[in-house]
Amino acid sequence: MRTRLAATTALLLSAALTGCAADDAPPAEPSRRAAAPAPVESPSAPAPETSAEFLALAEEAMAAEKGWRFTVRGSEDLTLQGQTSGATYSATVHRTTGATWALHSVGSSRSNKGVTKSETVYAVDGVGYVKDGDAAWRHGPLADSEIASKVEDPMAALDTFEDYGDAVSVTASDRSVELRVRTTSAALPAVRDQGVVRKALRELAPTLEQLRAAGVTAPESGITVERAEESLVLNPSTYQVTSHTFRCVLRIPYGTQGIRYAQEVTERASGPYEGTVVLPQEAATPAL
Repeated sequence: MRTRLAATTALLLSAALTGCAADDAPPAEPSRRAAAPAPVESPSAPAPETSAEFLALAEEAMAAEKGWRFTVRGSEDLTLQGQTSGATYSATVHRTTGATWALHSVGSSRSNKGVTKSETVYAVDGVGYVKDGDAAWRHGPLADSEIASKVEDPMAALDTFEDYGDAVSVTASDRSVELRVRTTSAALPAVRDQGVVRKALRELAPTLEQLRAAGVTAPESGITVERAEESLVLNPSTYQVTSHTFRCVLRIPYGTQGIRYAQEVTERASGPYEGTVVLPQEAATPAL
C-alpha cells in the first residue's frame, strides 16, 4: 500500500504548505459379540495454546491446499492543516503454496479526487512484476522495497507473526482464534524497536520522503505513533487463515497541528484455489 498515495500526496502538500438401508443381516451371536475386542481410542493431540502452536497449525492447514484466493481492501490517508489526501485500494489475489509459490493480483486504486488506476501484480520465482494502468511492465526482486510494497501476500503474515514472538497475544473462542500485536500511543523513540512499529515505519517511509522533499524537515525522533497493530484470524476448527489486518496511525510534527498519516489493509480468504499462476510473456520480457 505504501506507494499508492504518491500521486495525491504532492497535491496536498502543494496546497497545504502554502496556505481503508437398513441392514437386514441377523445380529451376531451373543458369545461372539462378547468376544469381540473393544475399540481402542487413539489419544487426541493437546489443544494449542501459544501463538507458536497456532501458527504451526495454520501453516500446515494452508499448505494442505494447492492455493488460495483472497480479497484485499485498503486505505491510506494523509491529513495536513485540515486537508486530507487519500486513496482506497481493492484487489483479488490468487496465491499458490509450496516451495515455488507464486502470486497474481488484479486490483485498482481510487483517490479521493476520483482518479482511478488499475494495477496488475505477479510474484514468481522471487521476482515481482508490476503494471500500473497503461504504463509498461516493470520488475525487480521481492527484496526491493518498491516492488515489495506492491505485493499483498496474505500468507506472508504467518512468517511475520512468527518473528513477533512473545509480543503476540492470543484470544480463542468457538468462533475464531485471533492473534494480535499492538502498541500503545507513544513517541517513536520509545517504541521503534517493536516489530509492528518497524512495519509502520516502512509503510510511512515513501510519504516521509515526499514530505521532506516538500520542505517538512521533521526528524523521526519527533514522530508520534498513535496506533500500530496487526491481527491474524484463524478458523478454530481447521486453523486456516480467514483474515489478516494491519493498521497504523502516525503523527509527524509540523506547525501547530502536525501531519497525520493513516493506513489500514485487510486481506480475507475466500476459498481454495486450484489453478496455476502463469506469468504472461509481455511481463516476462517488458519493453525497454
